[in-house]
Amino acid sequence: MRFIVRWIISAATLLVITQIIPGITVAGWFAAFMAALFLGLANVLIRPILILLTLPLNIVTLGLFTFVINGALFWLVARVVDGFAVANFGAAFLGALIMSIVSMATVSLLNKK
Repeated sequence: MRFIVRWIISAATLLVITQIIPGITVAGWFAAFMAALFLGLANVLIRPILILLTLPLNIVTLGLFTFVINGALFWLVARVVDGFAVANFGAAFLGALIMSIVSMATVSLLNKK
């Protein structure tokens, strides 16, 4: 049940992000749900590998390079999912930052039982 709630909140967040950040577009709810699903899969499957591969750079930047990885995954998902587009890396970076903040808040609220 928590998975579905997080998925819905992520899709809604993507739709809100399109209103806030110029350069990010989502064709509709279906595209938002697919993008949220693929973002979740990318964060579970690809992100740990990228963080491990870039560990020295992450240590030197005190973990700030993780934001670049999140932006790159956001941009990658936009390249894969039809109906979800990101114009440039700056928009992807900001979109990933907002998605991360909302995701952390969602997890925090759902785990307060």
